[in-house]
Amino acid sequence: MLAEFGTGQVFWSLLWFFLFFIWLGLLFQVFGDIFRSRDMSGIAKALWSFLVIVLPYFGVFLYLIVRGPKMQQNAIAAAKAQDEAMRDYIRTAAGPTSTADELARLADLHTSGKLDDAEYKAAKAKLIGA
Repeated sequence: MLAEFGTGQVFWSLLWFFLFFIWLGLLFQVFGDIFRSRDMSGIAKALWSFLVIVLPYFGVFLYLIVRGPKMQQNAIAAAKAQDEAMRDYIRTAAGPTSTADELARLADLHTSGKLDDAEYKAAKAKLIGA
């Protein structure tokens, strides 16, 4: 059987395999957007889901045409929210830095020789606000 499997058949098999996984990714993306959309009512979500299940190709392509720009806006908003949550977590995990902590860090840099006297005094004045 494998001896009869030619190069063209391998190409077509790989193409269909690739297209199948693209289709699955697109289907999951559409369903994810349907259920994540806050601007659609429950009835609209149910109707879109019904359309995508009953007429999959037509439903998905129609959803992409009708709601494509909104999908992009939802994805951007979700990415911004995730980025802000990550930044808040990093700020919380790093802990608050006080002026005293910054002065101690500057003093350590000065004593180790990484800052000369003029740089140390300028940074200290900037921190204190004088």
